[in-house]
Amino acid sequence: MIDQTLSTLPRAAKGRVCPPPKLTGTLKAVADAVTMWPDVQATTHWRFDAPDQVDDVDFYVGPDELGHIHLDGSIHLATSPRLGAELVAEGFGQPFAWAQGWILASVDGLGVEKGVALFRRNYDRLRPSNRQAAAEDVRQS
Repeated sequence: MIDQTLSTLPRAAKGRVCPPPKLTGTLKAVADAVTMWPDVQATTHWRFDAPDQVDDVDFYVGPDELGHIHLDGSIHLATSPRLGAELVAEGFGQPFAWAQGWILASVDGLGVEKGVALFRRNYDRLRPSNRQAAAEDVRQS
């Protein structure tokens, strides 16, 4: 059974759908790896309080939000409550106060490999056939 993500918004509810912003360095490395996975779509995430300003890059697997990387390097991962608790217990991030199950992490704090592995765990939750690969990614990080 797949955990359901809580408190996610469809892309269209976040403003106009546009290609993701250009990133550099470790942010680019994580985003490039995530966008290579089957069915992942990356789009611009607009600021809610200033809808014409780019805030980050959103990642979706079909209609489900995987998470996003803010331009300051913070990661908001749209996990289930169970996966969120597991990732926090394993030291991958902190609970995100605004949404149950979400976690907050930093690309700078995790580095590229662990940042990618963090997204991979949630990707595999959304695509159950990939769960074994997720477990191996985390063990290798």
